Amino acid sequence: MKEIRLKGKTIVITGASSGAGRAAAVEFAQHQPNLVLASRNIDALDEVAEECREFGADVLTVETDVTDPKAVIALANTANDWRNRIDVWINNAGVLAAGDFDSTPMEVHEQVIKTNLLGYMNGAHAVMPFFKSQHYGTIINNISVGGFTAVPYGAGYSASKFGLTGFSEALRGELTKWPHIHVCDLYPAFLDTPGIQHAGNYTGKQLRPAPPVYDPKRLAEAMVNVADDPRTSTYIGSTSLLLKVSHALFPELTTKLTGSIMRRYFKGAAPISPTSGNLFNTVKYGMAPYGGFGIPGKPKAHRKYIAAGLATGLVAGLCLTLFRK
Repeated sequence: MKEIRLKGKTIVITGASSGAGRAAAVEFAQHQPNLVLASRNIDALDEVAEECREFGADVLTVETDVTDPKAVIALANTANDWRNRIDVWINNAGVLAAGDFDSTPMEVHEQVIKTNLLGYMNGAHAVMPFFKSQHYGTIINNISVGGFTAVPYGAGYSASKFGLTGFSEALRGELTKWPHIHVCDLYPAFLDTPGIQHAGNYTGKQLRPAPPVYDPKRLAEAMVNVADDPRTSTYIGSTSLLLKVSHALFPELTTKLTGSIMRRYFKGAAPISPTSGNLFNTVKYGMAPYGGFGIPGKPKAHRKYIAAGLATGLVAGLCLTLFRK
């Protein structure tokens, strides 16, 4: 097994109070770095910090709203002042809102983009002066499959994630003369986290992630590996690569099929009142790494979903090719 060399390094994780961010904090803690954990929920952060300290990690918690550029600058300054260095910055804080585009308030779309896209840009903008001063550093962007596959009924979310992919590519182009500063993108498939419980929901229906749903620990392990050995793009879960290939070969068909599947789900889903979830304020529920939707620790159980999806995509693509002739 490859040795992970993160002991004593300073690692900043945004959105660390629940879900993938919390799973990542615990995974990193086992390698005893200096962890700076940030989110809007300081009480939940303090709970995560205590768990991480049990593994021997030094931990600092900083209440931070990533949509506020000044707050993110303060986070970077605090992290650097604490150990006089920042080795890894993980942009992870994210939100979701679902609903017909025109039925979802524009302030909701705006907040999703401010958090998911501008929040990541705020993080990179705040940490980059430190990286350039010390001539090294790694930014890890947790983007998701939404970075290349559109999510119907999540237009603001799709705009933010597609934007992140472009932002990362542009930033890497600027940094070619800084060979030891890395911008790394992660594309996990659907994760068993509380994120969908926290979502703004204007569909009128209860939301569930589409199977297969993966253990967030797999994303956390990928973050650790990329922090230790930076690489440009990492796909977590076979579904992620399947969707990447499907969209690359049949973009229009993939989007139409996705929309059709979601409409079919809405027909049978339980009704729910509209909610803004955690978009504008933190919440006190769902602070665990897991959301209770998946089958954590059993990756082989996903194969039936992956095989079915692959077969459906190939048949649909073949039919589309034949009909075009």
